[in-house]
Amino acid sequence: MRNAAREKSPFRQLEFHFDAPEIFQLPSAYVLQERAIDLLRGLKAESLAARLRVDWNDRMRTTVGRADFERSLILLNPALQKFGPAEIDRTLRHELAHLLAHSRSRRRILPHGREWRRACCDLEIPGERAGHTLPLVGRALRRRFLYRCKSCQRHFSRVRRIRRATACLACCRTFSRGKYDERFRLHLVKGSRSGRVSAFVAIPP
Repeated sequence: MRNAAREKSPFRQLEFHFDAPEIFQLPSAYVLQERAIDLLRGLKAESLAARLRVDWNDRMRTTVGRADFERSLILLNPALQKFGPAEIDRTLRHELAHLLAHSRSRRRILPHGREWRRACCDLEIPGERAGHTLPLVGRALRRRFLYRCKSCQRHFSRVRRIRRATACLACCRTFSRGKYDERFRLHLVKGSRSGRVSAFVAIPP
């Protein structure tokens, strides 16, 4: 009787089908490195291509990528897996533009200045933004150390203590052609708890 009533009922059981989320596999660091090397060779940047390295860094939280000039190294955040291959490629080119701009210049340059923007155009990401807008979850770090340039009185806040001689980039660019100058070395402001002010710095080679 129950089965017969079910057959006559105008209501039938609905079946819901949910597509399994597509799992995008991260490309290996080697694959990304070879891609970046090909891009550099296409721009005749053979010297940088010969020493370039790319790697994943799972310690990153709010940063999607980082360019290390001294080691010719690009570090990428594995959290990019959530945003697909196009975002990984864009981030790779963004960081590669930093290294390319640095290798082309004989003086200190701004991180996202005209040299970097030119490199972005060469790497086919014109109009690239300086910072990303991806919804990454990270921990907030208070900038406990405050430094000051005695020349221009600018202040520089940092999360960690500066371990090497570092100078005010604005003063170095104005008075010493962008080269490190001991006259503009930053000095720690004792007892400061402020962490709201930031500016560019110059580091000696």
